[in-house]
Amino acid sequence: MKYNSVFDIIGPVMIGPSSSHTAGAARIGLAARNLFGKQPTWAKIYLYESFAKTYKGHGTDFALAGGLLGFATDDVRMSKALTIAKENGLEIEFIEDNSKKVMIKTS
Repeated sequence: MKYNSVFDIIGPVMIGPSSSHTAGAARIGLAARNLFGKQPTWAKIYLYESFAKTYKGHGTDFALAGGLLGFATDDVRMSKALTIAKENGLEIEFIEDNSKKVMIKTS
């Protein structure tokens, strides 16, 4: 296998502490923002499985907020995203839910 760049091996720069629970969550938040076409005024976020168990320790909460704010995965403001969201009028509620449902609600 031929690599063109060291980044083909180690991946892009991203926030931590957990690439799946922070960078992945930031991308989920950004995808939700892009669906709306603008920053929402509120978000009720249901967390399942490992996200529900570890979202505060792994930074999933601030990463989802950062994505909703439009931050990239390597944005230096990411760790302050919950504070920035509140300052910008974005109300976020995190709900730990270990049931097996999926809900997408717009309004």
